[in-house]
Amino acid sequence: MSRDAVLTAAEMRKLETDAIMSGRVSGAELMACAGERAVAETLSLWPDLQDTISRAVILCGPGNNGGDGYVMAGILAGRGWQVDVFALGAPTRLPPDARANRDLWAAECPVHPLADAADAMASADLIVDALFGIGLARPLDADVVRVLRAVPTSTHRMSVDVPSGYDTDTGTILGDIAFPADLTVTFHSRKPVHSVLESSGCVVRVVDIGL
Repeated sequence: MSRDAVLTAAEMRKLETDAIMSGRVSGAELMACAGERAVAETLSLWPDLQDTISRAVILCGPGNNGGDGYVMAGILAGRGWQVDVFALGAPTRLPPDARANRDLWAAECPVHPLADAADAMASADLIVDALFGIGLARPLDADVVRVLRAVPTSTHRMSVDVPSGYDTDTGTILGDIAFPADLTVTFHSRKPVHSVLESSGCVVRVVDIGL
């Protein structure tokens, strides 16, 4: 399938599953590459973040999008950043690859409850939304909405794959709020939502992760 194609959420999931089942790539490799490329694109767009020791708040969800966030956390911490991770859901319910990356982070640093993110976001240089990605199909729960309402407009904000709150296939907001991303880094190909995001001023970067 051409990387120029615009894929629905179901088509993208099938592409990833087929690639993993074929043995061409593992889920862990895809996740590692996604996190690495997301960091690279973020620092490319905002080189000012590389000039000093910066502080990131990473919001990690209950699926593989959250796993990408844990990878990003490890990379940024390795560059000397101050990184705080706030997570939604129990770690025991994470998919295996996401759980492995969460455990790597948690072995060295705390994972805070998502509900506690508001104060940390107020002083962050970068806020990363790795909550839901392409998988969201219903309005956000009230606890997530409260966190998104606390996201400051005066900092750099990026989303992994799709800003949380958007329907990937229609570009509509599923409730009354979505993460206000300035940058969205998506993988392999565009999805229908990305045209909507660009029309509202969000920068969309499509990166190769080995599919």
